[in-house]
Amino acid sequence: MTAPIDRLTQQKLDKLNALRAAGIEPYPYGYHRTHTTLQALALVEQNKTSLAEQALGVNVAGRIVAKRGMGKTAFMDLRDGSGKIQLFFRVNNLPEKYQLLKEIDIGDILGARGKLFLTRSGEPTIEVQDFVLLAKSLQPLPEKWHGLVDVEKRYRQRYLDLISNPPVKHTFEIRSRTISAIREFLTRRDFLEVETPALQPEAGGATARPFVTHHNALDRNLFLRIALELHLKRLIIGGFDKVYEMGHVFRNEGIDFKHIPEYTLLETYEAYADYLDVMKMVEEMVSTVCQQVLGTLKVEFGGQTIDFTPPWKRLELRQAVLQYSGIDYDQYPDTASLRAEMARRSIVFDPSKERGRLIDELIGTFVDPNLIQPTILYDYPIEMSPLAKKKPGSDKVVERFEAYAGGMEIANAFTELNDPLDQRQRFLKQKEERAAGDEEVPETDEDFLLAMEHGMPPTGGLGVGVDRLVMLLTNQPSIREVIFFPALKEKGD
Repeated sequence: MTAPIDRLTQQKLDKLNALRAAGIEPYPYGYHRTHTTLQALALVEQNKTSLAEQALGVNVAGRIVAKRGMGKTAFMDLRDGSGKIQLFFRVNNLPEKYQLLKEIDIGDILGARGKLFLTRSGEPTIEVQDFVLLAKSLQPLPEKWHGLVDVEKRYRQRYLDLISNPPVKHTFEIRSRTISAIREFLTRRDFLEVETPALQPEAGGATARPFVTHHNALDRNLFLRIALELHLKRLIIGGFDKVYEMGHVFRNEGIDFKHIPEYTLLETYEAYADYLDVMKMVEEMVSTVCQQVLGTLKVEFGGQTIDFTPPWKRLELRQAVLQYSGIDYDQYPDTASLRAEMARRSIVFDPSKERGRLIDELIGTFVDPNLIQPTILYDYPIEMSPLAKKKPGSDKVVERFEAYAGGMEIANAFTELNDPLDQRQRFLKQKEERAAGDEEVPETDEDFLLAMEHGMPPTGGLGVGVDRLVMLLTNQPSIREVIFFPALKEKGD
């Protein structure tokens, strides 16, 4: 038995064949559009009092999303990238083409020429004088009143999601404006935007499992980058004082509402700055972007109002972990003692992880969910930060901060380590952890160490999760809602 959706598709194919039999090309090459729907609506608003006398003509084009009537008059709603407008068809205006309207379906793309007028109910409308089918849709759109609600289908067929759910399109418009605003902010501060390799001989700059691929011509394995850091620092060493990159990074690890294998990361590096300078810049950047994109510093997220007005709350990491978990990690100076204390408190953790990773689990479990308002956690244990500079007078704490909002980390920053000998020792310590079985610890990047040995100035570095920031600005509960085409399991799994 033929499924209903197949019958609908067959009906559309029959109409396609009927059009071609009548000598009509259902997929022409182009169409001269004089106005978008938004511009046409603005024209109506500007000439509302004299619209009938002026007979303002427009050519519009877009997708038919609604169709009503089919006697001697018919109405259709046409939507393009800017909005929606009503079309009015009258048999007297289209004596030779009016009957072709029965071959036009919801989902088809149409070009229409006509005059603007207001209906009795005051709705801006185009009285169509001529129309052209620009693309015949062969698949039905989601049901009109409920739209596309299947989450998996929304992600797999994002084009249907955008057609059926206008708020989704608005989310991605905000994403685009957010990225533009970040670039404008950094350009005003004299940062230079650069590009670094996505394929790298060593995947470093973060603790994460990389994706590996093989390059046939070079006959060697390469890694998709897990961070932008080490190549950007090479540019600081080379003499660029302020650089940034906004690009995709790839981490071969789990997926949840705030993690995904491929995401957009912003990293900035500024010579002669430290983490205190970067703290101020993060506050200024996020608040400036929020104001520019949304026109306010307050956003609704997860049922709460988040206020990005600087200055943000500052909280020492050790005190935050103690406050929310009850554990003072300084009282447990090695992995064994911290594991024992977490086990005593029945805290679930990965027993293979070293002390720094265990502290990170405490942060994620107990601290993150409580940081709804913008908060900066600062001064991290050295085990958690192999690329950060030690705090003066301390061998256990580094100058690092993370910025949080909405219960999740949105930024990570250091006073960058620029002592090549110290850096080598920390990489060797990481090598021991990798040998012990931690696959997320990167290999030592000897070329980066060689670059550092040529002299790297004091530097403040920053990483911002662009997707998470967009989640906050658009009140989206999942990172997959702000990525056009998120990675998914194979269909049917």
